Amino acid sequence: MINFGLLGCGRIAKRHSELLGGGHINGAKLVGLCDVARDRADTIAARFAVPAFYDVDKFLSSKEIDVVSVLTPSGMHAEHAIAVAKAGKHVVVEKPMALRLEDADAMIQACDSAGVKLFVVKQNRFNVPVVKAREALDAGRFGRLVLGTVRVRWCRDQSYYDQDAWRGTWAYDGGVLANQASHHVDMLEWFFGDVVSVHARATTALAKIEAEDTAIATLKFRNGALGIIEATTAVRPKDLEGSLSILAEKGAVEIGGFAVNQIKHWRFTDEQASDQEVIDKFSVNPPNVYGFGHQAYYEHVVDCLRNQSPALVDGLEGRKSLELISALYESIETGKEVQLYFSPRLCRLGMLS
Repeated sequence: MINFGLLGCGRIAKRHSELLGGGHINGAKLVGLCDVARDRADTIAARFAVPAFYDVDKFLSSKEIDVVSVLTPSGMHAEHAIAVAKAGKHVVVEKPMALRLEDADAMIQACDSAGVKLFVVKQNRFNVPVVKAREALDAGRFGRLVLGTVRVRWCRDQSYYDQDAWRGTWAYDGGVLANQASHHVDMLEWFFGDVVSVHARATTALAKIEAEDTAIATLKFRNGALGIIEATTAVRPKDLEGSLSILAEKGAVEIGGFAVNQIKHWRFTDEQASDQEVIDKFSVNPPNVYGFGHQAYYEHVVDCLRNQSPALVDGLEGRKSLELISALYESIETGKEVQLYFSPRLCRLGMLS
């Protein structure tokens, strides 16, 4: 049994605690949690009958904990992940892994030095439709990639941002690109490969926050393909979609739904018998599995730790999408196309105002 502790008991902790504390992950067990907000920690601790800690150092001194899931505000991920590593525990960190590239590098170094594994949460990679699309890509069925598009059209009204003072701030959160769309940015890069350059625009349309609630961007990939990012939390009155489109020489796939979890279009020039099976059996995540993406992700973490196998998204892989997000913000600030790889100059992500 691999014992997990949760550091941070905010909104996202509900999903992590219910999976680990509810016995949904074979070989994993929730044994403790920590938050400086005592009421948040006590609420989850009482539900799953585990100890609550209010001090990070005392929490990390627990010998019972093998792995810590860092669920604190994004701007605090580096500080906490490094502390976890120094305590000799493996690190699972929610997206984005950090807000500054130097912080991501420090996290990777700390985990390497301590001999612990670093896992960055990118649960949408485990969605059944995404897995099938990736299998098609690896099999060469798409041929030359032409255009990739991600769309995040979600509703986050002012009450969402007012829940915590750090939401929408440059120092601890960023805007829609760094927070809500980070999974989708990762998805685009995972399918299309290295990005050569980006050009982005953004605005704060409806929310009263420091960072942006709406952004668009164009990308140029090393393989010659182009990409488009459309991301907003200014949809009203409710969410529309979180989607990925892959247009290529020999086929086209669109995965939609709320969180890249439902096949909308699946066609290839070289039709195969298995295509109908994909549409019939794998077009949507299993409806009876709670938190499917996170569940599959945690099962992957347990497997990696048991068998000493490589993580699908380790620190270096998590850093890739952070560098791309940083380039998007740099372009927003300069109004110019930004080349990757680059050193941020004007990007405000992770900086105090």
